[in-house]
Amino acid sequence: MAVHHGKKYRAMAESYDAAKLYDTTEAAAIVKRNASNRKFNETVELHVRLGVDPKKSDQNVRGTVNLPHGTGRTVRVIAFAKGDKAKEAEAAGADVVGEADLIDRVKGGFADFDVAVATPDMMGAVGSNLGRILAQKMPNPKSGTVTPNIGAAIRDIKAGKVEYRLDKTGIIHTIVGKASFEEDQLVENVATLLDAIVRAKPAAAKGTYLKSITMTSTMGPGVKIDPLKVKATAATT
Repeated sequence: MAVHHGKKYRAMAESYDAAKLYDTTEAAAIVKRNASNRKFNETVELHVRLGVDPKKSDQNVRGTVNLPHGTGRTVRVIAFAKGDKAKEAEAAGADVVGEADLIDRVKGGFADFDVAVATPDMMGAVGSNLGRILAQKMPNPKSGTVTPNIGAAIRDIKAGKVEYRLDKTGIIHTIVGKASFEEDQLVENVATLLDAIVRAKPAAAKGTYLKSITMTSTMGPGVKIDPLKVKATAATT
């Protein structure tokens, strides 16, 4: 089914060459310009298609990275912890902390949070009660959200730590900042993210790894970035 965009979107899409592969600085400038007429501060996203088979477990790509300039978002974090670890989570800035009471609250429909973290001793109860409910937000050791060092995990998340993970179509979708960021801040965030993704390349992956890279804002069209140019940037960041 064809998607019909409004006049403003079409004007933005016609303001640059949608078929051209830009360097990251050029792409950031275009995305910022396209978002400048909006009444809200749009989120800037990066969409990276990888040359891997997402159906094969040995080609899965997933991890976390601390963006040097954060995401510009206020991240709401809940923590499943008890005793001293609950106090540690509260001191680190968790928005809600609890154990059985928090599990019951989430089961009852509470969903006003972005990230859930937990100490290892809480995961039995969290997993058995909230597996289907939390879904993608389920705490996971691979993403650093199941850890005995819960205070450090919360501080990292609040400061701009993001998770990247391959979806079923072989694409990673990740936030890299806000339209209000300076161009160099977006460029540095993108370089840091791509460096992490390149370092996470599975040994089983063959051929071209970075297939395509697109930067976009919440309401704007995508701008294509030349993977051959960012490889060198990512490798030296």
